[in-house]
Amino acid sequence: MARTSGGHLYGASALALVTACWLAILAAAGQMPADEAHLVFIDAGKAARFVVKRESPEYPPLARLNYIQGLVRVQVVVTKEGWVQDAHVVRGHPFLAVAVLKAMRSWLFRPAKARPGPEEFQTLVDVNFSLRIRKIDQLPRQPEQDLTRQVRPPEVVERPAGSAAAASVRLRLLVSSEGRVVDSQVLAGRAPYVDEARRIVAHWTFHPARWGALPVPWYLDVEVPVEGWPAARTAAEGRSW
Repeated sequence: MARTSGGHLYGASALALVTACWLAILAAAGQMPADEAHLVFIDAGKAARFVVKRESPEYPPLARLNYIQGLVRVQVVVTKEGWVQDAHVVRGHPFLAVAVLKAMRSWLFRPAKARPGPEEFQTLVDVNFSLRIRKIDQLPRQPEQDLTRQVRPPEVVERPAGSAAAASVRLRLLVSSEGRVVDSQVLAGRAPYVDEARRIVAHWTFHPARWGALPVPWYLDVEVPVEGWPAARTAAEGRSW
């Protein structure tokens, strides 16, 4: 069963909104685009009271089968109208992360209010997936490591050719079981190039990861060459993730 922060029971995961870390920590870790750094940050405990509609993620059957459980943390940007504009995974197993991103598409918040009127804000959402196992000795000692050894990671099939790159950005992509990029996390690279790197990988094609014959969502680290503009190169001096 799953328990939301309101105490309702839904499925086989526990959902809770909690305070995790501050805006400055995310920016320093390279997980926040520069254009989001100015947004108001609302701690998760307060943001939980803003939720008007939420959908609890389904526990992925393959995650159950492989005894995968644990926390998925998502950085969320909410529009002035209360809809989730962006949701990026900060941490979490790929099977569980995809389920959370799918569920959050329909979440609705009460907008944050400022003196000029409603404003965008960002917060963190933690979703905890927990299996109910009657006998603890039935749980494998290292289920995630066991699964990782059995998964063949996704592969880049084709990437459009570009001109000489002025810079590169290293991204950790979350590739769905359909071979689509559903999320990306910045691992290294200068801030002015990040959005362009994300636009570039959106045009790449992938073979999804495989667990046996089954396609599964998985992470893939890639180096993305980015064509630079003079203004971007100037702004990038002395500024990096």
